[in-house]
Amino acid sequence: MKNTVELKDVCKSLGSKEVFRDLNLVIPADIITAIVGESGSGKTTLLSLINGVGFADSGSTYVFGEPVTSENLLQTQRRIGYAVQGAGLFPHLTAEENISIVARSIGMSSDLIKKRVRALSELVQLDQELLENFPHALSGGQQQRVGLCRAMMLNPSLILLDEPFSSLDPITRNALHSEIIELQKATSVTIVIVTHDISEAMKLSQRIVVLKDGAIVQEDSPESITSQPANQYVTDLLEAMS
Repeated sequence: MKNTVELKDVCKSLGSKEVFRDLNLVIPADIITAIVGESGSGKTTLLSLINGVGFADSGSTYVFGEPVTSENLLQTQRRIGYAVQGAGLFPHLTAEENISIVARSIGMSSDLIKKRVRALSELVQLDQELLENFPHALSGGQQQRVGLCRAMMLNPSLILLDEPFSSLDPITRNALHSEIIELQKATSVTIVIVTHDISEAMKLSQRIVVLKDGAIVQEDSPESITSQPANQYVTDLLEAMS
């Protein structure tokens, strides 16, 4: 199996807090990998290293087989889609403008933008008439669908999702779970999702990485983690599901 992301001996501190020490992690291509852990475990910092928003103090981060550096950062980021909790939409732009903002900035033609926006909105089941609405006129689920379309706009090889469903009601969350699974099947894109909810990770992913205090305590398939939790911390996470 190919790998999309690899971290080798990564150390990272934020201020006086050490987040990672000698972290080693491989994220395979073409599947959904979930990063699970409590607040402060390093989940979001891990995504920032992959996306080049931050750099390791030491060690190396490889994406698509190349080290993430300031020299190749823009090229790497154009192959990565990023969606966050609350969608992070620009309030003064319509849904369509939010989706296409990066595409317009790199000179994609208007015709191609319209075709791509239409195809993506159909993929995530976002009604076409909502594309002219501003974010305040959209529900939480609709905003999150717009955020997913924006993340997919440049046909990325990797999508990073940072707690994208945590603020949604259960019905909308479950609907979006199903859409993410279908989206991955339809496109074979590599997806990394960060969540504090191990039940969500179990539902969405083929592989789970459990973080605690910046260290990997277990990484395996959902079935293996369920049947053979590595320690009491993982057991406690599993028991919280029931």
